[in-house]
Amino acid sequence: MAITRPPDVGGRTDGEVIGASRGEPERFAEIFQRHWDEIYRYIAQRLGPESAEDVGAETFAVAFRGRQRYDQTRNDARPWLYGIATNLIRQHWRVERRHRRLLARADAQAAGESFDQASDERLTAQRLAPRIASALARLSAAERDLLLLIAWADLTYEEAAQALDVPPGTVGSRLYRIRRKLRRSLGDTNPLRLPEVDA
Repeated sequence: MAITRPPDVGGRTDGEVIGASRGEPERFAEIFQRHWDEIYRYIAQRLGPESAEDVGAETFAVAFRGRQRYDQTRNDARPWLYGIATNLIRQHWRVERRHRRLLARADAQAAGESFDQASDERLTAQRLAPRIASALARLSAAERDLLLLIAWADLTYEEAAQALDVPPGTVGSRLYRIRRKLRRSLGDTNPLRLPEVDA
């Protein structure tokens, strides 16, 4: 499903608004208003709604603090925001993984499964058929991040490259390898042609 980009407020691009917010910090609220819903949805798909509010708020807080470094020639701030959100999602998973290890060491209630399995089950329950979730579990975290930025966030290759801070050509070659891996995992079925599963 294609994402409809919010219209420019008063004809100003994201780059112009962020540039103006360097001298007038309150102007950054326009960036929040334009992009909150989309960034929140992406984070909720990755982490679930319980964590999405906090990670979403932190995404915009990090963006606000880093607005001085934003390249104003980039008219659309979405790739930048998705990159920040992706990094915060990884941090969230690392903290959760560490927390689980501490609980296990303290002989508290043992988590019955690894963090990666729990994450994959959350993805499965929310959006994906079990066979596809199993195939996704075999991808590295970086491969999953790239695939989900393209599939769920509906970013272009160039936008995904900006979000992950890699060259655009790298996105194309990585996606090619990811698709081949998924096809093999699914018994040479094209994952792009699998029937939709009702949520």
